[in-house]
Amino acid sequence: MEGSAFVLYNSNMEAAGSTSAIQVFNLFGESSDLPDVVHCETIASRSVLHDWVLAVHRHARLHQVLLIDSGGGQATLDGRIHGLLPMHMVNVPVGHVHGFSFEPGTQGWVLTIAAEVLDEALLAPEGLRGVLSQSAVLRGTPQIRTTMKQIFAEFAARRFARAHVLRALSAALIGLVARELASMDRGSGAADPELFRRFEALIEEHHLARWSVSNYAEALSVTATHLNRVTRGATGDTASHLILNRMIREARRNLVYTNLPVSTIAYALGFDDPAYFSRVYAAATGLSPRAFRAQLLGGEA
Repeated sequence: MEGSAFVLYNSNMEAAGSTSAIQVFNLFGESSDLPDVVHCETIASRSVLHDWVLAVHRHARLHQVLLIDSGGGQATLDGRIHGLLPMHMVNVPVGHVHGFSFEPGTQGWVLTIAAEVLDEALLAPEGLRGVLSQSAVLRGTPQIRTTMKQIFAEFAARRFARAHVLRALSAALIGLVARELASMDRGSGAADPELFRRFEALIEEHHLARWSVSNYAEALSVTATHLNRVTRGATGDTASHLILNRMIREARRNLVYTNLPVSTIAYALGFDDPAYFSRVYAAATGLSPRAFRAQLLGGEA
């Protein structure tokens, strides 16, 4: 991306298999935070800088889709190793731990989408979010490959209406990925997709009220244990983490698009103590609210 500090991987990543703590790369914590609708990068352009090995890490606010065109290797997704072949696609949801070891010369594409952009495209009643919240390696399709190439061409061309077209093409690609994920055999994990959709809708309705998991479970007439079982089956994540993620998305929107003081944002999100809000935000994203906003504006925290 021209004039941007946006990178897919940290150049100081340790080798795969390191026993150190998993690193969190908050890519939109750069001075050019939210620099574009999406980010496009080839697998080779970044991997060659790390001898084709990208150690396990996670992205705090980004969703990635990788598509192998030629070559291959291995993907590590939440501790499980998957083989990669041409036309294999990797879905990496926000916050999921992942790493890669590619064969030298592997070609393909990496599409990175901000959580905020996904929010605009994914409507709770349609049920895509739960499907897309699962990390997986799956078979790509000619339609997905064509759409990915269209996104990369549009990203590089910088023509009039570029942002609008990128949003539309990215939404189409995400829909196609969700379709393939939904067709996979999931076993008995997501036993109640209707309950999960109702939970998503309630989060949208009550996230500013700081409802607990117990509050949501009571509203859904289930136990908190059962609700967690359903959310893990649908997304691999706990109900409490999904609630936290929604709050963080709302906080980021306020930090990016308003001039409200951090304390005012904290109170609006239901926190009695702005300092506690800042600690929660920093733990979830890797940056305090003030540091995030300062880097967004090109200044110092």
